[in-house]
Amino acid sequence: MLFIPKSHKFKKYQKGKTLNKITKNNLYLNYFNLIGLKVLETGRITSKQLSSAKQAINKRIKRTGKVIVSIFPQHPISKKPKEIRMGKGKGSINHWVCKVTAGTILFEIKSSLTASCLKALKSAQIRLPLKTKIIF
Repeated sequence: MLFIPKSHKFKKYQKGKTLNKITKNNLYLNYFNLIGLKVLETGRITSKQLSSAKQAINKRIKRTGKVIVSIFPQHPISKKPKEIRMGKGKGSINHWVCKVTAGTILFEIKSSLTASCLKALKSAQIRLPLKTKIIF
């Protein structure tokens, strides 16, 4: 289950910059106010990384809790195939990415078993490329 948007306005976008600033929105636990995973640095998270982290969380907590993913990859990253000459336009879309600023909350978990939630979020931390922190 990859996170891919159903439709988008333009076919291809420019990559743009990820500014090193702390976000103003999505800073606190919104939905369950129990336990969550917060990003400590700016960067990009691909849809594969996000889905593998969610899978790891669901595997640990099984059916004892509920998980909310508060980000969604909506920026397409294009790539040209290897051994192609220069020119001939921009390459096709390779994968989807979410730009994340420091302080953004990625996952929130509501469960009666906090010990299993901690293990689940630690297994999700391994699968993400950025530094993260578990918050209560």
